[in-house]
Amino acid sequence: MASLPVVNQPAHRVGALIDHLARRLRLRSETVLEPLGLRPRHLLALTLVRDRDGISQQTLASTLEMDGTNVVGLLNDLEREQLVERRRSPEDRRRHTVSLTEAGAKTLAKAEFALAAVEDEVFCALDGDQRETLYRLLQTASNGEQSICTETIPDC
Repeated sequence: MASLPVVNQPAHRVGALIDHLARRLRLRSETVLEPLGLRPRHLLALTLVRDRDGISQQTLASTLEMDGTNVVGLLNDLEREQLVERRRSPEDRRRHTVSLTEAGAKTLAKAEFALAAVEDEVFCALDGDQRETLYRLLQTASNGEQSICTETIPDC
């Protein structure tokens, strides 16, 4: 069987490396979050609630790109642990707003500290400048427009 020629391909493919590092980061992150009673989705919700104090459940669901029913379950978990509290919105009594409790702020701070140590472990081969460059490059890539390839590939 004849092999197809590889034309204009970069010498290095980054997808597999990014996936490998993401997996290492995710596994280590889950390990340090577990003793705090948190999962990654809890951490994300707590961070959003901290950064947008008084966020509505609907806005939280939209931002997390989750179904409203799933967000209610997520908030039930966090409220049960007294990390967040829900209140009726003073502007619209049909809506609820979510705020971080003092216990939630402390737990989030512990989680962020633990996750910083995980990043130090996973990215120990990079110095501070290299990490900052990596961050900027990943941020640029994640903010990029998705382009759809409309170019046809000629027959070989």
